[in-house]
Amino acid sequence: MQRFGQLIGVKPEKLEDYVRYHAAVWPEILDMIRQCNIRNYSIFLKDHMLFAYFEYVGDDFDADMAKMAADPKTQEWWDIMMPMQQPIATRAEGEWWATMQEVFHTD
Repeated sequence: MQRFGQLIGVKPEKLEDYVRYHAAVWPEILDMIRQCNIRNYSIFLKDHMLFAYFEYVGDDFDADMAKMAADPKTQEWWDIMMPMQQPIATRAEGEWWATMQEVFHTD
């Protein structure tokens, strides 16, 4: 299992919409998340910043993310979500959500 932390902004004028959509995520999106070996997925909000945490339990992250990206329902969801989001300036080339470095963990 691999843990991921990611960070992105949410546009202030879109905050209510973003929260409303995530209060009732489409079942097809939740199913695809599971199919792509993502577990224990949470998104937290603070001061127009979103922090996502999830655990990846598969053995080919890139292939699972490509599967998710190719899914038509996921593409529809992202078409709604992406205009609400504001990527951070320091993200790596090609990233939308900035991947964070894990510096501490305890069970």
